Amino acid sequence: MRASKRVILMLALLLSACATARVGRDFDLSAFDSRVQQGVTTQAEVRGWLGVPTGIGTSVDTSGQRYEEWTFYYGEGRFPDMTDARLKILQIKFDQRGVVRAYNWSGERK
Repeated sequence: MRASKRVILMLALLLSACATARVGRDFDLSAFDSRVQQGVTTQAEVRGWLGVPTGIGTSVDTSGQRYEEWTFYYGEGRFPDMTDARLKILQIKFDQRGVVRAYNWSGERK
């Protein structure tokens, strides 16, 4: 199961068990997007901006190239209606030198 699906499932379970739930640590997607430079930004810089990633794994592209992938996520919502629920996910791929090669995000920008 992909990390984003696990996060959504975990968030749903947590939200069903309590009145208000928060998962992960909030982060600013716009600030990250304005700072990051593909091929230049390092893991140390990302860690300085966003802190410790929620998950670390490996991503393999269609050519067989392997990347270390960091995942950051934040979710919150109120039970029972969930009308205010929101989830942000940021996935960053680093090459063998620890430099950002690609990233993708989903969720809202603030």
